[in-house]
Amino acid sequence: MLSQCVVLAGGRGTRMRPFTDVLPKALVPVLGRPFADWQLRCLAEQGLDRLTYCVGHGAHALRNYIGDGSRYGMNITWVSEGDHLLGTGGALRLALDQGALDDAFFVLYGDSYLPIDMLAVAQAWRASRLPALMTVMRNEGQWDTSNTIYSSGRVVLYDKRCLQRRPVDMVWIDYGLSVLTQEVVADLIPSGRISDLGDAFKNLSLNDMLAGFEVTQRFYEVGSLQGLSDLEAYLRQRVQRAGRS
Repeated sequence: MLSQCVVLAGGRGTRMRPFTDVLPKALVPVLGRPFADWQLRCLAEQGLDRLTYCVGHGAHALRNYIGDGSRYGMNITWVSEGDHLLGTGGALRLALDQGALDDAFFVLYGDSYLPIDMLAVAQAWRASRLPALMTVMRNEGQWDTSNTIYSSGRVVLYDKRCLQRRPVDMVWIDYGLSVLTQEVVADLIPSGRISDLGDAFKNLSLNDMLAGFEVTQRFYEVGSLQGLSDLEAYLRQRVQRAGRS
């Protein structure tokens, strides 16, 4: 099992206004509790105990709520972009420049709730002997726009900007959890500049350096109002099942 998970939680969350006019997206209320509470408890159930939060918009409120992570049984450290947001790739590069990254680590988006076996993901990455891995789900345009071609344990192409003339076999979608190494961040993401992590993933896929791990259970997120509604419905069912057991 990898020992570090980096959570990218610096974005402004414009699709979640008016919530995000006053809160970072990670603190959007979900069944009466901040989303981060649900996400961190889910990660703790997986056995993770070391997290690094990359934060920007609403960083002070998020840090005040989560603190050092001790109430979740975790050690949480913080990397802040301040008011100059660097994007998902730039945030990771800042973490590298500040010495906050392990040699290899999970990467998770701050609005994602993923019912996934993270140990299996780590094992698949090690077995691949590749510098990066992306979890994918066969989507066929159901949950969001498909952006990935996947075959036999490899991400053949990842391109979230491919909006026209989409290949017919681009029917998978990035599930939201990845494994990266320091080397990938250093080589593919420039220091001090705005950068999208998706561009690094595309580069890796084009060079046959991106492993894939297929997931069959759908992902949940609070990046949109529909996503919030779906997550609340899922969590209600989960809480009800736990109460009957």
